[in-house]
Amino acid sequence: MAKFGKRTSSAREAIDRKKLYELDDAIKAVKDSASAKFDETIEIAMNLGVDPRHADQMVRGVCQLPNGSGRTVRVAVFARGDKAEEATAAGADVVGAEELVEIVQSGKIDFDRCIATPDMMPLVGRLGKVLGPRGMMPNPKVGTVTPDVTAAVGAAKGGAVEFRVEKAGIIHAGVGKASFSEEQIAGNVKAFVDAVQKAKPAGAKGTFVKKVALSSTMGPGVRIEPSSVIGA
Repeated sequence: MAKFGKRTSSAREAIDRKKLYELDDAIKAVKDSASAKFDETIEIAMNLGVDPRHADQMVRGVCQLPNGSGRTVRVAVFARGDKAEEATAAGADVVGAEELVEIVQSGKIDFDRCIATPDMMPLVGRLGKVLGPRGMMPNPKVGTVTPDVTAAVGAAKGGAVEFRVEKAGIIHAGVGKASFSEEQIAGNVKAFVDAVQKAKPAGAKGTFVKKVALSSTMGPGVRIEPSSVIGA
């Protein structure tokens, strides 16, 4: 069981798990409870009023966090020729075609985000069983299948966060680091919630955003009053 300093322990104990906090108060509580010796990720969890087993209730998309994610993201690009050179120039960490497919098929995945030019998708499609479960399969809906590899690599490196609803109707994502200012985290949270709202599917009925909570990697969850982030 983790041991915490007096300041952190009191901060954790001060969090009322049943209370709905305003966004600014929730961020302060989460930052105060972040006690690890590393820069903890600030994570958001949203419970949505959807059943993703139905195709018309699937929620997925991408959000460009205005203050970045705080993560160092390694990007792989499947491309040939000029587009491969363009990807390398844009800062992609891994670039290739058939040889990269073989590497990934062997189980070596040394990247966090995957981008492909449209002409590469028949080849990349073979990697569905490898990349799909990891949420890395390139998809035009989130801008990772595109001829504009420069923009895609820049977005991935600059704080683009993909999201996809899980079976229980929950979306999880990192929206910053504990070292971020409260204002930076608030800006990222509002941008993320807005992106999820805009991705509301046609089949969603009733209340779309049911619950919102923030936590740090090692800290307790803090429930947020939805109205303080929706349309804020």
